[in-house]
Parts: sequence; C-alpha cells; structure tokens
Amino acid sequence: MKRILVVLTLAAGMAACNSGNQSANTDEAPLNDSLKQAALRDSSNYTTVEWVDSTFQDIGSIKKGQTVEIPFVVKNTGDKPLIISSVNPGCGCTVADKPEKPIMPGQEDKIVARYNSTGQPTGTHTKNVKVRANTKPTTDHLLLFKVTVTD
Repeated sequence: MKRILVVLTLAAGMAACNSGNQSANTDEAPLNDSLKQAALRDSSNYTTVEWVDSTFQDIGSIKKGQTVEIPFVVKNTGDKPLIISSVNPGCGCTVADKPEKPIMPGQEDKIVARYNSTGQPTGTHTKNVKVRANTKPTTDHLLLFKVTVTD
C-alpha cells in the first residue's frame, strides 16, 4: 500500500512539474482566454507595438460578391510578449483572425480581416476591426480599411 501511495505521489508531482513548464513556455502553445484576460489586467506585462503598414488600408475597387483579405502587420516593439486578447470586426460582412500565440519582443505577426462584399451595396465602404492587447499607452486599437464595391 505504501508503495502505491509513493508511486502515485511521485507521478502527481511529475505531472505538476510538467504542466508548470508548459504554461511557462508561452511561445510554443496558444493561450487560453483566461490567460489572455489576465495579461490585460496586469500592466506590468504591457508592451508596445508598431503597426508596420499602418492602421488604415485603402483596398481600392472589388466586384460585388468578391471576398478580399486585408492583413495588418503588428510588431512587438517592447520587452514583454505581446498577447492579442481579442479582435472584433465592426459588422457581419467582415471577419478577422488573430495570432493565438504570444508575439515575442522584436517579432512580427498579422491580424487578417476578410471582407465579403456579397449582399453589400455598390459604393465606398469603410469598415473596422477593434483589437485588444496588452499594450501601452492603450489596450485598444482600431484597424480601418476602405473598399469600393462595384457591379
């Protein structure tokens, strides 16, 4: 009985050590939502960013029914890992993907917005994607793009 207890205790200890190492190595695995929210609450983990190509892009003209991808390149210019907590497109015609892993200092990644012009009226449209990240001086960023839908 004592042997079983010792073996179980050792196994539990090894499992705890392994799980601790995995969470400390955040550059290898995506973060869960609670870790992303914790990063936003702790300003000692804030970093700075540069939007490499700008926070505004003019896509030009596309035909009605066409879908276009708009990449926004972000560079972590600080000294802490950059954690993109959320991206929220301003309307149903746009979706956006974000990096799930932290962006290490000096590294770049991108947020990709996809605009679907199906059902959209012809003319010029300006759309937005709201980004929340562990950044200073603000945690909120607004990415904008303009597109003209033609027949």
